[in-house]
Amino acid sequence: MFDGKKILITGGTGSLGQALTKRLLEMNVSSIRVFSRNESKQVSMESKFHDDRLRFLIGDVRDLPRLTTALEDVDVVFHAAALKHVPLIEYNPFEAIKTNVIGTQNVIEACTKQNVGVAVGVGTDKAVSPINAYGATKLLMEKLFVTANNYLNPSRHKTKFFALRYGNVLGSSGSVIPKFTEQSKMRQKISITDPAMTRFSITMDEALDFILESTSLAKGTEIFVPKLKAYSIMDVKKAVEDINGDHGHEVIGIRAGEKIHETLINNDEMRFAWELGNKYVIFSPFKNEDYIKAQYPKIKKTKNLESYSSNEVELLTVNELKEKISKSAF
Repeated sequence: MFDGKKILITGGTGSLGQALTKRLLEMNVSSIRVFSRNESKQVSMESKFHDDRLRFLIGDVRDLPRLTTALEDVDVVFHAAALKHVPLIEYNPFEAIKTNVIGTQNVIEACTKQNVGVAVGVGTDKAVSPINAYGATKLLMEKLFVTANNYLNPSRHKTKFFALRYGNVLGSSGSVIPKFTEQSKMRQKISITDPAMTRFSITMDEALDFILESTSLAKGTEIFVPKLKAYSIMDVKKAVEDINGDHGHEVIGIRAGEKIHETLINNDEMRFAWELGNKYVIFSPFKNEDYIKAQYPKIKKTKNLESYSSNEVELLTVNELKEKISKSAF
């Protein structure tokens, strides 16, 4: 579906944006517009990729006129721009509202005005039953994306809006693996927030496969969730120590707004969750079973699952984590 298409990625200079750009350039896309506010990262990314199909646009999702101009003639938008560091957002919540909520509404309005074909909202497990400002803003991002089609006249607007939800990407900026690896290599104690902590595990390649598969399947208004294993924070520590050496650890306590375990689908959402191969799909309560089965003939209702949380699924072993870490850039 990406052959000859013009793509725009908001937050395109971030970890996901760069990985997604690399993957899409391997396809027969017409062009990719990298939209971000980080000038130095754009310069670095341009020299790293050096591809004539790339266009670098400085801009902020808070700026609707700039977004609208950037989206002219675009076929597919991946909306990955967000403020995401939980403790900073706890201290500066309104800045996150400006970017993650108002910025998302700007993306929707600009996509509608420019009649973009597909708009993909990239979400997070923090949006489920949020206890921090970041999660609350990403929950609103999801709600905006999955209801955007309610306000469109199908005879005039063709944009399909849907959302994705997955856990922490192993090795992404600010995640535990690069932090633990750096501490271990510098012979420092590894900082553990809580020994009981678990998180869902997804590699960048797995995340990209999930994003592109979901984009090819989506009809609009859905939330797609991958089926994942999880990991224990202490097993990650052990895996990093096995690779780089054991220099001890210290428990520093949970940061503001953090959870012990993460949830990808909560108990209330499970009523509207269906299984489709290697992923779950959450539909709007307004979509009935006949509509869902007509759109997805191979789909089946999720049963015998009260919630989908990182402490309730299969955990990666230390050896599996070592293999994933060894294959990553860290």
